Amino acid sequence: MDLSALQHLLGLVPGRRVACVGDLMVDRFVYGDVTRVSPEAPIPVLARTRELVMLGAAGNVARNVAALGGAVALAGLIGDDAEGREAQRLVGGAAGVEGYLVSDGGRPTTLKTRFISGGQQLLRVDLEESRPVAGDVEQRVVDAVRRLAGGCGVILLSDYGKGVVTDAVIAACLQAAKAAGAKVVVDSKARSFARYGAVDLIKPNASELAHATDLPTGDDAEVEAALARALELWQAKAILVTRAGKGMSLAVRGRSVRHFPTQPREVFDVSGAGDTTLAALGLALAAEAPIEDAIAFAQLAAGVAVSKVGTATVSPEEMVEAVITAHMAPAEAKVATAQRLADEVARWRVKGLRVGFTNGCFDILHKGHVAYLAQARSWCDRLVVGLNSDDSVRALKGEGRPVNDLESRALVLAGLGSVDLVVPFEEATPIKLIEAARPDVLIKGADYAEDQVVGGDLVKSWGGEVRLAQLVDGYSTTAAIARMTKGKADNKTDKEQA
Repeated sequence: MDLSALQHLLGLVPGRRVACVGDLMVDRFVYGDVTRVSPEAPIPVLARTRELVMLGAAGNVARNVAALGGAVALAGLIGDDAEGREAQRLVGGAAGVEGYLVSDGGRPTTLKTRFISGGQQLLRVDLEESRPVAGDVEQRVVDAVRRLAGGCGVILLSDYGKGVVTDAVIAACLQAAKAAGAKVVVDSKARSFARYGAVDLIKPNASELAHATDLPTGDDAEVEAALARALELWQAKAILVTRAGKGMSLAVRGRSVRHFPTQPREVFDVSGAGDTTLAALGLALAAEAPIEDAIAFAQLAAGVAVSKVGTATVSPEEMVEAVITAHMAPAEAKVATAQRLADEVARWRVKGLRVGFTNGCFDILHKGHVAYLAQARSWCDRLVVGLNSDDSVRALKGEGRPVNDLESRALVLAGLGSVDLVVPFEEATPIKLIEAARPDVLIKGADYAEDQVVGGDLVKSWGGEVRLAQLVDGYSTTAAIARMTKGKADNKTDKEQA
């Protein structure tokens, strides 16, 4: 999707109403460090450092729709327990999400707890009950569907097999969609998709399609055969199969299968990528975008999601940045905002990489700078350079500086192999960037004493270190400017004497 098409679609989606119906979960992520093995058993001991709680499954779909600018009505099931109250709090605190949560005192709220260290998941503990809802509870879910569907352009049915999506709930979605003139899109983990009836679109992944049709889905030809078989088995009007790095393939009744390749992206975490895809696809369809544009929108959103850590939402700004970055030269792509700095550092930490940070004006890049940055990079796996803005340089160095503007300085720095990211800052010090990056090593020149390094105490407080890089004698921006000024003066004198 090109930038103009993306911006046009992003202009259409704000306020579009989408209904999310299905299994609601609470996702809990427990992060920590593992430095020893338990004396009680041969298992790692996790020293907990932080915890993150968010909505999962249908709740994550709703979060993603809201993050992209849509208005969401969410129907799901919770238990009468602490996790259910946590889910209610999360829904109530999510901007743009309107909750229709049904409580069932006879079952627990579905909870998935993941224990993570060094970017690796050590263990997942699930608390759930998968029996289908029935009786009064089922009727309350049906009533919730009927109440929330008004004004919706799309109903997204998210079936994780936890018992909420019964035949009666499916029928209620189809009836509500017909009354509202909305589409129904299904994302399901079911063995068979036949029970969803004549929905507008079903979105399995390649393995789910293979499992449901008993056919292979390795290449385009196999996917086409599996999709043809699926259309024979199911009443759905169309099927969109997601194929990870191979893109997506669409089968619409009476038409040939179309394949939509995707742009390769580095994958850090696929958690929730299917939810992001469903949310973006549904929101675009609610905005009455053609299916081709909706697919491109969904592919772009999913590509951004898998480049982030954890079950993450995607913002319109991140999608725009992804399109722009994809068309940049390698050096340009290294120049980043503070928000992207935080995202990049999170990805690096998933890989267990050591992050370094340094900063400066870097006005006229010279041999001393190159040697300094090379030494800094030798102390880490990824080096971030905080770069003073033009106003910031002027405040530090006086009028006439910088000699080179911010864009020029940033691109020259980004062209160095020792530099992994360049992040401009306006303030007098880079303390905000240091807080965002949380580097393992903070680097300054040896003309500073360690206790003079801005942010040094902060970095040490989280276990990092401060290192001083040696400077090359005789090389500085001030000296370079002096030599150039002297050269101009000598040339002027020679001309006058001539």
